[in-house]
Amino acid sequence: MDALPTPLTRRQMLRCCSTGFGALALSALLADPAFGTRPKSATRSGGPSAPKLPHWRPRARNVIFLYMEGGVSQVDSFDYKPLLNRFHGRPPGEVIGRLEATQFQEVGAILQSPWNFRRYGQSGLWVSDLFPHISGHVDDLCVIRSLTSKFPEHTSANYFLHTGVGIQGRPSLGAWSVYGLGSENRNLPGYIVLNGGVIPSGGIDCFTNGFLPATYQGSLFQAKDPPVANIRSDRTPPRLQAAKRELIQDLDRLSLQQMGKADAVESAIANYELAARMQMEVPDLMDISGESPSVRRQYGLEAAYEQTRQFGRQCLVARRLVERGVRFVELTCPTIPGLSRWDAHFELTKNHNLNALATDQPIAALLADLKRCGLLEETLVLWAGEFGRTPFAQKEDGRDHNEFGFTVWMAGGGIRGGMTYGRTDDWGYKAVENRLEMHDLHATILHLLGLDHTRLTYRFGGRDMRLTDVYGRVVRDILT
Repeated sequence: MDALPTPLTRRQMLRCCSTGFGALALSALLADPAFGTRPKSATRSGGPSAPKLPHWRPRARNVIFLYMEGGVSQVDSFDYKPLLNRFHGRPPGEVIGRLEATQFQEVGAILQSPWNFRRYGQSGLWVSDLFPHISGHVDDLCVIRSLTSKFPEHTSANYFLHTGVGIQGRPSLGAWSVYGLGSENRNLPGYIVLNGGVIPSGGIDCFTNGFLPATYQGSLFQAKDPPVANIRSDRTPPRLQAAKRELIQDLDRLSLQQMGKADAVESAIANYELAARMQMEVPDLMDISGESPSVRRQYGLEAAYEQTRQFGRQCLVARRLVERGVRFVELTCPTIPGLSRWDAHFELTKNHNLNALATDQPIAALLADLKRCGLLEETLVLWAGEFGRTPFAQKEDGRDHNEFGFTVWMAGGGIRGGMTYGRTDDWGYKAVENRLEMHDLHATILHLLGLDHTRLTYRFGGRDMRLTDVYGRVVRDILT
């Protein structure tokens, strides 16, 4: 009996087929740190943003942070409290009991939600009419109803949400993520902020690298075109551009020879080289003309409301970024004339209606598109603001800040969908079950990325610093 022919290995097939072009492409990919051997730490050859090994096998490779700055009202969105309807107009002290001081010391009557709540999905999660599109994806969401903050005002609370500390100058969650894992696209920053126009209270320090090397800071991409200044070099002849790059590289090498190994110099060199590569990558990234008409409609790019179109484009670009291996993508809300983010101290109905109109359809499209592309399983989506709002009125038709119990949600990337975690009291005022600190949220996100928050440290000021300081626990009940 004749022997069966020996099957070809994949590499033998690549060498034999199409005159070996497949093997040529493979060798180029393996030479790239993003696809080949991944170093345990950043090296001079790989650069500070080269891919690094996680502490364990990650469930998520990327994060998309949908930053709802200003404070979405939990009792008007994902935390249904029917008692507010029953006791609408009553003094809160008579039925709620002891009240904490609010930022503006304006405590009015109990205020029912202007929106109706309904159950959705197989899980039967409650969602208000504010989010008719997101409600169709509740079986992918883990709705956390018991997050708390230590700060009642925007600036400190925004720092706390991003950095785990309520003061300026500490590294953000995005910076720590790229520091721990690097990025899988050497032509784009590992941490990108798609700025819809609303720079949060606290400014760009919400996205800072702090004491980490500058390579890890968030890079702001504007909503307008071009998203980054001087990204297009159409007016400069290619030969002149190449000569400039060679000159800068020579100067960089000279600086390293004179100063020796210096993190600041190496980071500056890496940033200059990255900027040159971005000129080739970013124009293609932002060119969405190749997206199908159905995808464009899904994201709301043809919607009547301008801010829906704007945020829809941001969400679509976010998907394109994680497709390209960018580690951490953060989206800020679009500017809505006459409104101060989600910060509804008055005209709650108008404020939340317009913000939801701008963000609801694009976010739902992002979840659906990530799932369609097979990316949701490895992309962690976080929807969060810095705090919530009170169940009683400020003035007549607003709500003040409430840091004692509010709602965020996560999806994809190792998160159990179709569930709620934690509970506020019957008024939606204070977390009373499975109360979470911000450090717990950070520890859980790092865990999903394959990072132990107690081991991800950086030596600064004489001690090993970390995102969660000496706090934080992984919330394992919400993990798959």
